[in-house]
Amino acid sequence: MANQITIGETTFYVGDTIRVHYKLIEKEKVAGKAKREVKEEIRERIQVFEGIVLGAKGMGDNKSFLVRRLGTDKIGVERIFPVISPWIKKVEIKQKGYPRRAKLYYLRDKIGREADTLAEPTKTAKQPKSRVKKKTRKKSDTKEK
Repeated sequence: MANQITIGETTFYVGDTIRVHYKLIEKEKVAGKAKREVKEEIRERIQVFEGIVLGAKGMGDNKSFLVRRLGTDKIGVERIFPVISPWIKKVEIKQKGYPRRAKLYYLRDKIGREADTLAEPTKTAKQPKSRVKKKTRKKSDTKEK
């Protein structure tokens, strides 16, 4: 099923709010002790990307999922993560979503809180329509002399 993604033991669906922990490698040029000496330092750190899963594509090893979050000044940031990746360390499910579609691209147009949450459907029992009998006139009442 394309709406379900499994990474390790974690299974999440389209519409869920998740936190993806992925490894980042940074290369930095640092001045050495001598005047013209330049060294490169390599640092590894884990960065967290938190957002709503908008969709999933592909099958098998080629499967990937799209996560969208709101950055500073309400600017939307989207990132595509491959399911099989050595860079993804952990995925946490923060909140379950209850969408009615497989791809949630319509959330790109939403602003603010509308774009953040997919509300749980409210379960309301359908009330039967009350049947009120209408008063009918008799023919004899309408033809009074």
